[in-house]
Amino acid sequence: MNPADPADSPGQVAFASAADIETALAAAEPWQATAAERARVLNRVADLYEENRGELFAVIAREAGKSLPDAVAELREAVDFLRYYAAHAPEAAPVGSFACISPWNFPLAIFSGQIAAALAAGNAVLAKPAEQTPLIAHVAVRLMHEAGVPRTALQLLPGAGEVGAALTSDPRVGGVAFTGSTETALKIRAAMAENLAPGAPLIAETGGLNAMIVDSTALPEQAVQAIIESAFQSAGQRCSALRCLYVQEDIADSLTKMLTGAMDALRLDNPWHLHTDVGPVIDEEARAGIAEHIQSARAEGRLMHEIKTPNAGIFVAPTLIRVSGIKDLEREIFGPVLHLATFRAEELDAVIDAINATGYGLTFGLMTRIDDRVQHVTERMRAGNMYVNRNQIGAIVGSQPFGGEGLSGTGPKAGGPHYLARFTRRDAPVRGEDWPGAETGDPGARLRAANAGAGERLSDLVLPGPTGGIEPPGQLPARRAALPRPRRGRGARPGRGGARPGRRGGRGRRHGGARSADRACGVFGRALVGRHRPWPRLCPRARRPQGPDPAADHRATRRRPCRP
Repeated sequence: MNPADPADSPGQVAFASAADIETALAAAEPWQATAAERARVLNRVADLYEENRGELFAVIAREAGKSLPDAVAELREAVDFLRYYAAHAPEAAPVGSFACISPWNFPLAIFSGQIAAALAAGNAVLAKPAEQTPLIAHVAVRLMHEAGVPRTALQLLPGAGEVGAALTSDPRVGGVAFTGSTETALKIRAAMAENLAPGAPLIAETGGLNAMIVDSTALPEQAVQAIIESAFQSAGQRCSALRCLYVQEDIADSLTKMLTGAMDALRLDNPWHLHTDVGPVIDEEARAGIAEHIQSARAEGRLMHEIKTPNAGIFVAPTLIRVSGIKDLEREIFGPVLHLATFRAEELDAVIDAINATGYGLTFGLMTRIDDRVQHVTERMRAGNMYVNRNQIGAIVGSQPFGGEGLSGTGPKAGGPHYLARFTRRDAPVRGEDWPGAETGDPGARLRAANAGAGERLSDLVLPGPTGGIEPPGQLPARRAALPRPRRGRGARPGRGGARPGRRGGRGRRHGGARSADRACGVFGRALVGRHRPWPRLCPRARRPQGPDPAADHRATRRRPCRP
């Protein structure tokens, strides 16, 4: 069913029966090909995705209700997954067979990413897409087979939860990759523990109660744009979407006025039309659950703003609801609903504690122009992906690996350097030998022997940004190290502001505040901030990027790398 037009049916699908599942499990065989050959085929799949983009856009819009910009982004992410995992195809032995269970909100990207990783490692894949989006999965699997993936290495099993339950309970399955709700992930874990081999990997990415903090120094126009994109793009049907917005009370009234005005400018319509900003939710069951939540807020007088919906289709209006804090949210509302709370400046740490107390840890956003606050908040926040002065959706494969912690997933992050290793075989741990000093009975000797080498520094892992590579922290490029150090003018003391170029003495201009969207950080597993770019030249006082020529401006001679 087309959620934008329930009278339109994109196609018909027969769900897999118990006999189909048994046939697939019996026929599944690991992909017996070299890593280079697997990489070649996966790159061919990526080429076919791009060549058949028109068909993919049409089925994504008609079956999943996604707007055309979202469909383009979805295809881009699917292709990125295929090429990234192909480029890192491991030589290690595969687990054997993997059940890949994917959601309807990214029916091509996540579906393709799970399968591509499992195939890159040489596993046989039993792919179970969401019951709402089997046609998209069918097109993707058809193109994979056309590219050269053996049919015994990739089989499609459309269906409801019964199909997934059968796969995750069968001892012939070696591991499970799952994206969906936390409740379903817990059921899968229990079934695997009962039926699968000990140590069978579960790679789960689940939901989250994602928050954003906006303090009084934030640029309001930038903040509103990021909020609108984070909360309402894709009709709020993203795992990473913003659910609870904290605004410092000093700017709450003005920011709320700008936010509701931006909401009024959104246009809800058929996602196939280019003018559409917000499409439908996936089905009537989802709409009913969201509508019940909105109606409860309306009855309690907490409804702050909502816009009109089209007369036809399964739409939910973008809605703003007042809450006292994130603790008021008993569950994730998976739709275009934003909850707003205010806080005083001295309550910042209490807000962080409340967000961490939910147990979820997927995405987090921060809008501020105070550099030290960025460091303080990101160090205390427990979330897999953090975003500063930008929206908190749209992670990029290879430079922004995506995944959560706590109730939001098991890791490792998808699209990152540690993901493929979970699809390869690992020997079960065995009982080791006694360490040196154990036989002496001296606890101090045993402790010193066990801790030998513990002080060695682990290597940093720096990933490239989407616009190119970044220079590792602490390394000054040779082209700048060779530049002569400019002389400081008379009267210019460190910490008091430098003299203006061309003048002697004087305190010069004072600088303050932090860069709003220009911090660069590509370190895996920590804050993802701003627009990625090479490390900037920084002013020693305000640490702001200065002129293009370090030799021409004495304020551009010092650098401070973004901390991981």
